[in-house]
Amino acid sequence: MKHNALEMSLLLDYYGELLTEKQRTCFDLYYNQDLSLGEIAQEAGISRQAVHDILARAEGAMESMEEKIGCVARARRQQQALEQISAAAAALLEQPQAKPLAEAILAAAATIKE
Repeated sequence: MKHNALEMSLLLDYYGELLTEKQRTCFDLYYNQDLSLGEIAQEAGISRQAVHDILARAEGAMESMEEKIGCVARARRQQQALEQISAAAAALLEQPQAKPLAEAILAAAATIKE
């Protein structure tokens, strides 16, 4: 059942507020706190199967939202573009005549990262 924990945590960051409180709590305990289904069930006072079902519904809902909205994919594309821009600007720093432009590019990229 356990999907890529990093991917699931990203989905929770972007879409977690759209889940129910119980889904959000179970999801956090399972993926971020690394508790087992049994431990979560005991803590929540529900069955292990109920925890499994809650997680499955939450995962499905967030994956569906990502397919439709694409926030995580867009953030990844932006991060890759910023890395490419930063690498190109760093190369420009080696050329004295282009140094002011490179510094401006790096400063702009830094503000976007925030």
